[in-house]
Amino acid sequence: MANEVIEKGKRAKKASYETNVKDTSEKNKALESIAHQLLTDMDIILSENSKDIISGKENGLDDATLDRILLNETRIKAMSDAIIQLIQLKDPVGEILEEITKENGLHIIKKRVPIGVIGMIYEARPNVTVDAATLSLKTGNSVLLRGSSSAKYSNMALVASIHRALEAVNYPTDAVLLIEDTSRETAKALFTLNEYLDVLIPRGGKKLIDLVVRESTVPVLETGAGNCHIYLDISANVEMAKSIVKNAKTQRLSVCNTAESLLIHKDFFNIHGKDFLHFLHHELGIKIYGDEHVCELLSDAIPAEDEHYAEEFLDLTLSIKVVEDVFEAVHHINHYGTNHSEAIITDNVQNANVFLNSVDAAAVYHNASTRFTDGFEFGYGAEIGISTQKLHARGPMGLPALTSTKYFIHGNGQIRQ
Repeated sequence: MANEVIEKGKRAKKASYETNVKDTSEKNKALESIAHQLLTDMDIILSENSKDIISGKENGLDDATLDRILLNETRIKAMSDAIIQLIQLKDPVGEILEEITKENGLHIIKKRVPIGVIGMIYEARPNVTVDAATLSLKTGNSVLLRGSSSAKYSNMALVASIHRALEAVNYPTDAVLLIEDTSRETAKALFTLNEYLDVLIPRGGKKLIDLVVRESTVPVLETGAGNCHIYLDISANVEMAKSIVKNAKTQRLSVCNTAESLLIHKDFFNIHGKDFLHFLHHELGIKIYGDEHVCELLSDAIPAEDEHYAEEFLDLTLSIKVVEDVFEAVHHINHYGTNHSEAIITDNVQNANVFLNSVDAAAVYHNASTRFTDGFEFGYGAEIGISTQKLHARGPMGLPALTSTKYFIHGNGQIRQ
């Protein structure tokens, strides 16, 4: 249990001293090998994934969770393609961020460098195994992974495939290690592995993230749950609003940038409310928790409580509230939101600017779906997660978020007087 965490932490730390001096060509060669190996091992990976799916069904996991665990040929090919795209991205390590020459001749250079050892603790989603491994490798880090029991066999198969790929190009296999014991004891041991971990990144539901933030002594790079909102302003284009809400709510239910709450300006609601609610409930099949205005127009709506406005549903459920104006919408979002992704649909530029500047979130949208908050969509390739905190990194965390900085000072005998 805890012994596995400590032993693999030591190995990951040792490997980090080898990986942090690898040049871009060596790292890209390792990534290319992984991209090909995943395709070669597809049948093995899918066979192991089927064990997790069968077990999940037997244990009563809901459809959204099963979808997050599920791997198929399309998803594995997408993983491989994402790695090839990652190879094309600029390696941030070694980038000069600042350069100063002092009067005494000291030459000071601030550069991006690898963080060191990244700990990842995550639920379901075996794709995170590959994303975390490849992003860490590209930035010269090593990574210690701890997935959940619901995706245990999938994660083991993926890491075995990654190890075969790294061995083929003589890259340190300990740069990617998986804690196979998924008990609570191993999680707690990971929280206090300060001697070997430089940062711990949780990725999953609110309960997991809150637990890690609360109990970890290792510095945490917090990724947040997604209670994302869309606000339909008075001047929102109806057809655009329908298209965006449909995409943000239904395009993929189980992800953190899915819309969970809809706020509607009272005047828009008075004109279009009945039609819009019919569209959501009867055409899209969305279960609705609403305020008194919504319940009055839609008999199937369930009266909303505070808990519904704060919930990340991750299914075909939406909370809806009618608001007086953009200011009430902003207040509601800042109270109930999770600082993830928020959108306003409006033709009023002034209201759009009020919303964009006042909402406290990592990503704010004007006339676009929240589903774009994603490392790939932002041009970062795969992401390590969506940061909802404000220190070090915020929003989709691509390659630069997995680096630190170091000052390189060159002199010719200077001493301080």
